[in-house]
Amino acid sequence: MGYLGNAPARSFISFERQVFTIVNSQTAYTLSHSVTNENDIRLVINNIVQEPGSGKAYTASGTTLTLSAALVNGTDEMYCVFLGRAVGTVNAPAGSVTTSQIAADAVNGDKIADDSISDEHLDPTAITGQTAETSIADDDLILLSDTSASAALKKMTRANFVSGVGGANTPSFHVNLSSAQTVSDNVETKVEFDREVFDTDNAFDSSTNYRFTVPSGKAGKYHFYFNILTAATVLSGADQLTGSFFLNGSNRGLWYGADARSNPGTKFTSYGIITLDLSVGDYVEVYGKVNYNSGTGSIGSGGTSRPDESCFGGYKIID
Repeated sequence: MGYLGNAPARSFISFERQVFTIVNSQTAYTLSHSVTNENDIRLVINNIVQEPGSGKAYTASGTTLTLSAALVNGTDEMYCVFLGRAVGTVNAPAGSVTTSQIAADAVNGDKIADDSISDEHLDPTAITGQTAETSIADDDLILLSDTSASAALKKMTRANFVSGVGGANTPSFHVNLSSAQTVSDNVETKVEFDREVFDTDNAFDSSTNYRFTVPSGKAGKYHFYFNILTAATVLSGADQLTGSFFLNGSNRGLWYGADARSNPGTKFTSYGIITLDLSVGDYVEVYGKVNYNSGTGSIGSGGTSRPDESCFGGYKIID
């Protein structure tokens, strides 16, 4: 009686065969597949099926086939059939392979086409549900969702990730005075900081205008500080010292120093801090004013042992 639907499964398979090249005086041959013993193969010599077993025509173990007697090249022929190895000869019908026919973890990256996995096949909990890492090794890969590319997943190394996150507090600078600066009585005078300790973006002019100017592409919020000091040896009659930040030539507020009228001849300082939201081309300066009754007023440098007694500095705050 004929079959309806697929033919029986055995019509889709055949047993694998190995043909041997005879070597004179040789009784050991290598099988193309490992076997448990000689009963896993059917050996045929000169079209006659041989009896397997010790003391019989042949034995087999692993990939070694051992004959009880050597054959003659050109006269004898030999092949074997692997009884335990079936080979498909006809493709299975379309749609006949289901999940149950596929072993767990059997599908690997070699069988998945490039760029074939879409969002609908991804389980977001596979990432969000995992325990967060507390450290990153140099060779770890980090997955990112790129919002500019339809949320495509991209990978970065730790080095790439660190270099692309955050930023440096630059431009930054710190300057001081190389020598004391004489100032007129009760007159706001720009402090001519002429010695740079550091200036990351060459944004401070320490030779002409003595000011910090926001460079191109560096607009943002900045933090500034200053400290100015009187020179005690020439201010025996000093009453007061004030310091000020100037933005684009305008005073942004006074910072007062100590009143020395009760203790003439002592050094005293004025210091200040300020945070400004600056545009490219804005400039910041420090002014000082000494109110004295006699002698000569000056802003002290502190000399080589204390160079930062009068100083000015600042840096851009990371956005």
